[in-house]
Amino acid sequence: MSSYYVGIDLGGTTVKLGLFSDVGELLDKWEIPTRKEDDGKHILPDIVESIEEKMSSYDGHIKGIGMGLPGPVTEDGVVKGCVNLGWGTFDVKNELASLTGVGNIKVGNDANVAALGEIWKGGGRGFDSIVMVTIGTGVGGGIIQHGKIVSGSSGAAGEIGHMKVKPGAPEVCGCGGHGCLECYTSATGIARMAKGGVVETKNTLAGSYLEGKEITAKDVFDGAKENDAYCLEIVENFGYLMGVGLANIASVVDPEAFVIGGGVSKAGQMVIDAIENNYNDNVMNALKNKQFRLAELGNDAGIYGAVRQVLICR
Repeated sequence: MSSYYVGIDLGGTTVKLGLFSDVGELLDKWEIPTRKEDDGKHILPDIVESIEEKMSSYDGHIKGIGMGLPGPVTEDGVVKGCVNLGWGTFDVKNELASLTGVGNIKVGNDANVAALGEIWKGGGRGFDSIVMVTIGTGVGGGIIQHGKIVSGSSGAAGEIGHMKVKPGAPEVCGCGGHGCLECYTSATGIARMAKGGVVETKNTLAGSYLEGKEITAKDVFDGAKENDAYCLEIVENFGYLMGVGLANIASVVDPEAFVIGGGVSKAGQMVIDAIENNYNDNVMNALKNKQFRLAELGNDAGIYGAVRQVLICR
């Protein structure tokens, strides 16, 4: 009888699942909706039901389950509050073990898990230590040292979006703080900068590529690719703040490489160039010239990283 492993990327809207062989080959992937009503009590039962339904088509049993979810997670699989799912402090690992009867279960923060996927099968291949930065609606981070996730004492390591890069600034972050990196370098933050009043600019929105548009981060990078002066200035502001942030990160963890993912990374090499140039301008000499890579796994990074957690621990 064959042995299989399941990787789960639990998001606020959908749950992505992948069925893997015991050598890490992705055999099947699918999604189910995330039912958050009733304080999220349906989420894990729905996942287990979906796995059981999928396994009815395979001859074998589940030997391990890995999961990434959007919140701080301790080493023993306890989530320390996850507002997006309706969970407070919750022992996800033991509850999932109870529902499935599977003993080898690992649970981690989704950004950390995605980083593990990228260093295994994606843009971080060939490195032993990376920092992955996900730039989307927010800014997340995952730290991998010597091939293993650095989760921290409370599961909150890698929350780089909440570093203060403009202390005392009026912009309020989702965390309740002010001046967080996420306020300016997320997709939302880039659009906010472009709409004006957040950073000083030499050029103006009037007459630029962005005039008359609702303005998204994609619009800003599209305009920069057309050599629009205002868009180029916004991209430079983005790169400066992210470069400074990653220079601070490097001073603590000294990774071999940074892997840049999330929706904003779809702008490609321009994103890498904007960050890398400013990183090297703001980091100490011994930490200059790190490798910068684009993430490669896209939406599958989470399921790959989730299952990698349990394959490591066989």
